[in-house]
Amino acid sequence: MTETESSDPDAVAAAELARLRAEADAAEAELKAARARAALAAAEAAAARAGAARPETPPAEEADPPPPLAEEADPSPPRPAPEGPLSETEVAAVVQGYTFEGPGLDLGALVNGQALPAAQVRIPFGMLNRHGLVAGATGTGKTRTLQLLAEQIAAGGVPVFAADIKGDLSGVATPGVESEKLRERTRGIGQDWEPAASVTEYFSLGGIGAGVPIRATVSAFGPLLLSKVLGLNQTQESSLGLVFHYADANGLALVDLADLRAVLTYLTGDEGKAELKQLGGLSPATAGVILRELITFADGGADVFFGEPEFDVRDILRTAPDGRGIINLLEIPGVADKPELFSTFLMYLLAELFEILPEVGDLDRPKLVFFFDEAHLLFRDASKDFVAAIVQTVRLIRSKGVGVFFVTQTPKDVPSDVLAQLGSRVQHALRAYTPEDAAALRATVRTYPTSGYDLERVLQELGTGEAIVTVMSEKGAPTPVAWTRLRAPLGLMSPSAPEQIQATVAASPLLAGYAEAVDRESAREILTERMNAAAEAAAAADAAAEQAKIDAELAKQRAALDKAQADAERKAQKEYERLLKQSAGARSTRTARRADPSPIDRVLGSKATQSILREVIRGVFGTARR
Repeated sequence: MTETESSDPDAVAAAELARLRAEADAAEAELKAARARAALAAAEAAAARAGAARPETPPAEEADPPPPLAEEADPSPPRPAPEGPLSETEVAAVVQGYTFEGPGLDLGALVNGQALPAAQVRIPFGMLNRHGLVAGATGTGKTRTLQLLAEQIAAGGVPVFAADIKGDLSGVATPGVESEKLRERTRGIGQDWEPAASVTEYFSLGGIGAGVPIRATVSAFGPLLLSKVLGLNQTQESSLGLVFHYADANGLALVDLADLRAVLTYLTGDEGKAELKQLGGLSPATAGVILRELITFADGGADVFFGEPEFDVRDILRTAPDGRGIINLLEIPGVADKPELFSTFLMYLLAELFEILPEVGDLDRPKLVFFFDEAHLLFRDASKDFVAAIVQTVRLIRSKGVGVFFVTQTPKDVPSDVLAQLGSRVQHALRAYTPEDAAALRATVRTYPTSGYDLERVLQELGTGEAIVTVMSEKGAPTPVAWTRLRAPLGLMSPSAPEQIQATVAASPLLAGYAEAVDRESAREILTERMNAAAEAAAAADAAAEQAKIDAELAKQRAALDKAQADAERKAQKEYERLLKQSAGARSTRTARRADPSPIDRVLGSKATQSILREVIRGVFGTARR
């Protein structure tokens, strides 16, 4: 190596990665050779016993007469009973069935009375995108199996995502602790155990607990998943879908639960009813149920899971600088009392992957392996539409390079349409303490291929860390059913120290982008502004109407006053004319008596006197204009 190469970290990492790959290839070649030798030895032993079981027929001339039937005996030595339930031929078939050309995950050693280190049980890397199931009763070792698979998948350069419900998966980031008991177990199954840590990223739902916060917008979550979380029936789910459609059509971003409540409130108001009527309308009773469920959901603390910045699922597809895949753990001990929420949130992440990833077909190694823990919670009380959406996602996401492993208690927890898509099965012990347990056990047995095991008995006898395994071979055919003693994980089989987790989170390159929540203008603000504007317009209209009413009343009063004044003026005019006629009559009489008018008559008959008299009369009757 030149001085330039030694100073280049990328070149050093590449050289180290090449060395590790070479060692891995060499180790795999040695393992294949050992398996082949074991299979050959088993086949030769079986052939030898078969040959010994056939008596040689002596030549006719040397043959003694046959003894009497009563004294007839079998000349071949008795065949020794096998130590376990499988014959040597069946053991050889198992060894052959799990011998693959390509790389794979080592699950453990076949058990036939005792562990057989030469008979290793494996899963081909190329078949991980055919999905799988890890099942078993509580305390049988499902979590350790999940850890074992995650460590090997990540070591093979494939990212992993898993929910850490109890918090003990966090130990993958810490090297395991050696003990004599552990060494004895690993030697007995042919595992060369050395403690090792995996590159780990911690996430948390909405920032509750340790981890980089993961949030989703209500719009992205969608009505189907949200209906599952809220426990809505089919009618309510349909109505919620109508609300989402209205919000999308009108540019109303549903970021958090407050936005959804604002839209529901608006649509049940007078203005919203008119807008939604053309889409079929929304029953006030149904809207009330949804609003109550949303309020209860938010009051329980679930509102922190919805918001921005929205998590980009591409961030769980990253690999480490040395080429190893990153194990992404969703730490959710803080929301253990909301199981439907986190199981549905996992389905949301899977659906997002399905939406953004391109079609790639079958790869030598998948792009991601997704572990779906507590899967029974996802399917409990699920609607037909919801299950259909899951089945479609699981069926089609394989071609996008994603493998999904469901982790639950019994295969009955998973719908048959989903179970039919799962190529690998790791079944830990099952209990049959109740009639329901016994029925579940029999149903599980019926899902396995024919084998040399009495599975109904064996599944109850498995020890902790043992499982019945069948996977999909490189040719796409199921492998023989194998009672397997599983390998031990290389990481710590208990939670990592809290300070170590906090340090890992603080050093994460993703923290800066997701740590702080963002509250941008969304449906709540838009509708609040719209309703405030409508309220102001309505208030202005009411004020205008009131003013118009006042003006009309004032005009009415003015008209009445003008009419009264006109009537008074007419009366005054008539009175004036009467007095004028009366005075004119008196003057004419006096004129007849006297031919010449007196000075008084001349004064009263003048225009000035008549004007003064008219004003006096108006003042008397109150008709003078002021």
